[in-house]
Amino acid sequence: MADGDELTHLAPDGSARMVDVSEKSVTKRQATAQAVLTTTPEVMRLLVAGELPKGEALAVARVAGILGAKQTSSLVPLCHPLPISSASVDFEPAESSVRIVATVKTTGVTGVEMEALTAASIAALTVYDMIKAVDRAAVIGEVKVLAKSGGASGDWEQA
Repeated sequence: MADGDELTHLAPDGSARMVDVSEKSVTKRQATAQAVLTTTPEVMRLLVAGELPKGEALAVARVAGILGAKQTSSLVPLCHPLPISSASVDFEPAESSVRIVATVKTTGVTGVEMEALTAASIAALTVYDMIKAVDRAAVIGEVKVLAKSGGASGDWEQA
């Protein structure tokens, strides 16, 4: 930790707490995150064609990811509930994987990185659920924040 940095999620006695954001300025904030699901080329063909045994996985996963963004504070204990202005989930299919990219926006006092990560993760879990009948060995990985903007710390992008 750099000098002047505090462990803001810890109370003086070391117990966990929700950070007090009441003095922060309201700004436009945005975050983009990804998750990558790796499977077989045949499953990718079924996924893209909408021919999986459970049906149209990408449409279901898109809605699940958006719902996940909206429910982040219920899932991650120290996250603040935020008024989400926008949430999108997009898919970038490749030969044996699909990259799931989620972008979340708000106008508020704290960032939406956790909401973007949750959206990408829940969408990936939903794709897995939809393909597990044809590939139980699929892997979800590379979950990370790609970019964020707004707030006192300014803009940031994954190198």
